Amino acid sequence: MKRLYWLMFPILIMILVLCGAKERSVKEEFEKLLKGKFSENEPGGIVLVQKDSKIVFLKGYGVSDLETKERITPDTIFNTGSISKTFVANAILILQEEKLLSVKDPLYEYFPDFENKEIAKKIRIEHLLSHTSGLPDLRDVENNREFYLIAKDKENFEPLKKVKSLLFEPGEKFEYSNPAYNGLALIIEKITHKRWQDYVVRKIFKPAGMTHSVITDGSFPDKGVAHAYVYTYIKGRKKFKEYDYGEFPTFAAAGNGGIWCSVLDLAKYELAIRNHVFLSKESIERSRTVFRPKNWRDSVPPKIGYAWFIREKNAKDNKYGVKIVYHTGSQGGFRAFFISVPEKGIIFIGLFNRPVKIFSKIMDKGLWILKKHNWLEPRGKI
Repeated sequence: MKRLYWLMFPILIMILVLCGAKERSVKEEFEKLLKGKFSENEPGGIVLVQKDSKIVFLKGYGVSDLETKERITPDTIFNTGSISKTFVANAILILQEEKLLSVKDPLYEYFPDFENKEIAKKIRIEHLLSHTSGLPDLRDVENNREFYLIAKDKENFEPLKKVKSLLFEPGEKFEYSNPAYNGLALIIEKITHKRWQDYVVRKIFKPAGMTHSVITDGSFPDKGVAHAYVYTYIKGRKKFKEYDYGEFPTFAAAGNGGIWCSVLDLAKYELAIRNHVFLSKESIERSRTVFRPKNWRDSVPPKIGYAWFIREKNAKDNKYGVKIVYHTGSQGGFRAFFISVPEKGIIFIGLFNRPVKIFSKIMDKGLWILKKHNWLEPRGKI
């Protein structure tokens, strides 16, 4: 037995050395990818790459606030935009596991005040979760900007109750809908008889250990938070202008984009999902499997589960050879992406407090770096 141990020991050491070298190579390539993309005294962002529970790359760029010049750190809170929808979807699935609702429930059960009751009766919760309800967005945000600066979930969903006809029959096509998630947030409140934000904090944030995350409810988080900016031109000179809560409408409508997290908390969120901390394995698999309604009629195949966008392993648009689960976020000057490769234990997150021209490039190039170093190889290959 001792002889076997001493024969295996050098091999184990070599494996550890090779793994360490691979991690250093990945880190160096991400350093190179992001080098020079953000100025030190301007709004920027933070990027994390994690494999299983080990952080391989984590670096912040620029400042979170142009007035205070506070640096962006791993604990800086950013608005996550539409990544928020995944939390709302998971809260709905928790309620289903508690047998307090079913994703097959018709909308009419929760909103009997729809003017067209037949429409509300044929739309199910799962249609809202997968953006396949056919409900048009009747909010006139552009002509009522002041109203929508403070309008919460109820006010954002209310116009949809007046719909006279659908864009298509529920389940036939995909049409991204922000107010659909305001409606889902309201369903959580109707069942729990409490603020949906409190339910998400209790059922998701706390079990996942997310201590640097908050959810707006008509107010702006004011501590440790990044402010968002966009470019504007003043006397012919390009400058940054703050463009977040109070300047950009719909921030107060939290169900579609009101969750604020640090990059480390988002990584904890993903690990909690993978470890089935707040949802069963079956619910997670259902939420991260493409929803395929039997009456699908679009020429483009479905690409979304319950909130999560999915690139299936054998899909034509997937050049990486593994299943990729993701969501992006964009609100005001905030930009975000959240990429998970569950099969390989990969977490790849970017949070930014300014529009990023190379946003897609960072995501795609980052995945290519991981593929180059065989971190995305199908099982059975080195």
